[in-house]
Amino acid sequence: MQKLNFPPYSFRFKNNQNKIAVFDDLRKKFVILTPEEWVRQHCVKFLQIEKKYPLSLINVEKQLKVAGLTKRYDVVVFEPNGNIQIIVECKAPSVKITQEVFDQIARYNLSLKADFLMVTNGMEHYFCQMDYENENYIFLRDIPDYSRS
Repeated sequence: MQKLNFPPYSFRFKNNQNKIAVFDDLRKKFVILTPEEWVRQHCVKFLQIEKKYPLSLINVEKQLKVAGLTKRYDVVVFEPNGNIQIIVECKAPSVKITQEVFDQIARYNLSLKADFLMVTNGMEHYFCQMDYENENYIFLRDIPDYSRS
């Protein structure tokens, strides 16, 4: 897999029916290593190691309903009270981050009501804070570190 624009992290791999699999610490199992999964695994490590979010507050690959349709988010970070603090949309490194990608995460956020959004293809990362009063998002240089307050 290609080097991404994240700090270097270590992962566990295995060969699974002639496909490479990576161990997902959250799902507690090996998952097939696709380019998007490579980005997702790096993103989870980034949130855990760099931003200090406990793994117990991070969730990956779960279904949600958006306008009656079943969708699947990549990464969600919860607050200790159960509210959603961050939604992350991961794309493969070959996928350009476009307005369409931001529209996708904004649609997911209609249901989830997160405070922050992160969009990444592993090479480029975009961070936003939601401004619900004005119905838009404000681009940030980074997302906040975890704090227990």
